Amino acid sequence: MRSKLPGKHSVFWKLACLLVAFCLLMIWLSWSWGRYMDKRTGYLTDEAKSTLMGYAGEAEQAWNRGQQTGVDQWLQAFGKTERGWVGVVGQDLQSLSSYPLRDQEAQRMTFLRGLDWPISHINRVRPWIKVPFPKDPSAGYLVIELPQRYMPGLSQLVWRFLIHGVIPGVFTLLLCVGLYRLLIVPLNQLREQANAWRADQLGVRLSSQTTSRQDELGELGRAFDQMSERLQSTVNQQQQLLRDLSHELRTPLSRLRVACDSEQGVEALRERLSREVDGMQRLVEDTLQLAWLDAERGPLPVEDIQIQALWEMLTENARFESGWPQARLPCNLDANCWVKGHLNSLAQALENILRNAIRHSPAQGIVSLNGQREGDEWHLWLDDQGGGVAPEALERIFAPFTRLDGSRPGDGGFGLGLSIARNALRLQGGSLWAQNTEHGLRVHLRLPITDPPKP
Repeated sequence: MRSKLPGKHSVFWKLACLLVAFCLLMIWLSWSWGRYMDKRTGYLTDEAKSTLMGYAGEAEQAWNRGQQTGVDQWLQAFGKTERGWVGVVGQDLQSLSSYPLRDQEAQRMTFLRGLDWPISHINRVRPWIKVPFPKDPSAGYLVIELPQRYMPGLSQLVWRFLIHGVIPGVFTLLLCVGLYRLLIVPLNQLREQANAWRADQLGVRLSSQTTSRQDELGELGRAFDQMSERLQSTVNQQQQLLRDLSHELRTPLSRLRVACDSEQGVEALRERLSREVDGMQRLVEDTLQLAWLDAERGPLPVEDIQIQALWEMLTENARFESGWPQARLPCNLDANCWVKGHLNSLAQALENILRNAIRHSPAQGIVSLNGQREGDEWHLWLDDQGGGVAPEALERIFAPFTRLDGSRPGDGGFGLGLSIARNALRLQGGSLWAQNTEHGLRVHLRLPITDPPKP
């Protein structure tokens, strides 16, 4: 199985860029700063060069003044001011004084260093420096064992420790800070949100700094927020549903209490009890179905449904309950109107909309079903001839236990039908909304289209 490359905003690329930049920075620091500090601490200072050039000038003057004798006198005087070996030699590396070079000294002449050569402190051996005469370099050289005070020592060790120890440590610490801000901070926020959920604080949300990221942690943060919103919405709906259900049950229970305490006959009491029990049963069943639809997140299984046949079945039941004739329930769709949907939930949704329209229609009113094909969907609408609803209540009528009896005359029902219908349509890929027209209320439905079956 081929592995998929991470996206361009992935944490992988951020970590890779951060580590590559860190490695390149360390290499550059080690090379450039090390080279710079070696030049500062591994070579003779200007003061040392000036002093050694001054010594070479004195040796040249002594040679010009008295040849070997002058050089001998100068060497004797010089030995009182500087400790260490010193000699004056010619171009052939032979001594210009009356004291010839010993074999060991002659061997050292082959390892002389110039003024601009690097000086090492590792072996702690003071090198011999060859300094040409300032005025006539061809006349000879001053060869001197470098004075101890000019040897690189503690400062070179300190700078090497800074370059190879302290500075990489500081940048490594900065790298850790960057990794902490990149990875640990959003993870800590996710942990805090999870702890808030555990404490029933479902309203806690992540900061925009985390949710606005385009990498995996940003996606995780947005998923956490969506999960929190969904949990909070579900809990609020359940609490509201329980409050509404308890409120709706108080009225029939009160009537049952009054009926039990009344002096009416057995038949009248039985009829009252049966009517109230049937009403409470419908209320409980509708509430349980609404709770199931609210909790159901996945799509319902769908099949091919002919709207015309479904409408005929629903209107047959509606005519039996309401006494309306078929002429007052027309369907202006032909047999080619086929949709994909869940048969039971779609039938119940249309039945709830139809009952609601009949309930709020005037005497001799008409409830009609129309529609048209729009791309990959069928746009259906059901018209009644009632009084409509207030514009600000067009969305509120789909809320559970909402009854606008003041704006649309009618009776019966618990205000659950339209809410159940909208949730049922949502779970099968459709949508439901309402609109006022000149003649009443129009309820719109959208459902995925399907081709009619072949004969």
